[in-house]
Amino acid sequence: MLTINGGVPLAVVARLRLRRRTEAWSRNDEKLTVITVPALGVVIAPTPVGEGILNFLGQLATGITDSTR
Repeated sequence: MLTINGGVPLAVVARLRLRRRTEAWSRNDEKLTVITVPALGVVIAPTPVGEGILNFLGQLATGITDSTR
């Protein structure tokens, strides 16, 4: 049986929504994007991919902070 992670369709929708020109967006388009992107973040966060992204961003922030000292 084929299973699909819930984050995959959300990632596809978010990618399609964000590649459009911002000047052409209506209020409904903006609301859908505002709902989709955080929902994708919530779905990805507890996964190994989400933890890897968090680890990478933490290391990046630490590197930037240390370089300014």
